[in-house]
Amino acid sequence: MAFFKKKKNEETEEKIETATAEEAVATNADGVYTKLLFHPSQNYSTAQTYVLKFHHEQLPSLKPNQISISGIRLIQLKEKSVIEAFIRNTLDQPVQFPNLDLIVLDEAGQALAKKSFDMSIMEAIPALSSMPWKFPFEKENILVDQIPEDGWKIAFELKQQPKEHTLDLAPSWEEQLTPEQREHLEKVVSSLPKLGETEVNFMGLEAKFKEDNSLAASVLIRNGNMKSINIEQLPLVVEDAKGDHVCQGSFALEDFSVKANSTKPWTFIFPEALVQKKDPDFSRWKVYIPDNN
Repeated sequence: MAFFKKKKNEETEEKIETATAEEAVATNADGVYTKLLFHPSQNYSTAQTYVLKFHHEQLPSLKPNQISISGIRLIQLKEKSVIEAFIRNTLDQPVQFPNLDLIVLDEAGQALAKKSFDMSIMEAIPALSSMPWKFPFEKENILVDQIPEDGWKIAFELKQQPKEHTLDLAPSWEEQLTPEQREHLEKVVSSLPKLGETEVNFMGLEAKFKEDNSLAASVLIRNGNMKSINIEQLPLVVEDAKGDHVCQGSFALEDFSVKANSTKPWTFIFPEALVQKKDPDFSRWKVYIPDNN
């Protein structure tokens, strides 16, 4: 997981990497003890501040140039579980956390909860310091019935770098495309805007009428997820450059999937009976799932 520190006398930023809490602990006299700081947004009472100071004093020293997170306590609420933890910085520079991907583990190393936190409000943790922070895990972030009171630990989740977005061709397309056509499709796919991690969208590739007056709409189905998606029923609307509905229909698909982080081209045939506009302007057009679905 990459965070950022400001380089001295420069406006550029340098990436650094985290270590696990165990890896960060110093085993010799070179260990670094962090100074405890409190962020004003956390609103700690005098009594809470005293307790946190006590917990901080019990922490081991860390190796230099480490970022570490150490759990303090678990607060079980009706709709969520809140984990309070120290974030510790033993670099000689402040560290900025745009976001934190955190995972809660049991004693066997199995995941209990996962969540990505927006940390922009924290701004930066000063050099050689430690800051307590509360991390709420809602029900949808918890992977078990309940996080146990004891035997848990919190850690940075080191996510794998997503692979390059690829072209996913069905066998029927593989057989029909020439090498030049395939290369063209790959260039189109690579030039499109990057998808979000859970985003799926549709982009029109080619629309043309057939001899029987049906409309063949070739569409790019784009999957930004890190897992394959299966599609069984797909309602679609085709709209022309003037914003008019050209056709609308629903398609039943059998054993149809789009691989993780890939784009799959597919042609949908709208029978003449579903074509609402006979002379559309296809100089620019789009395809999408109607809002009522």
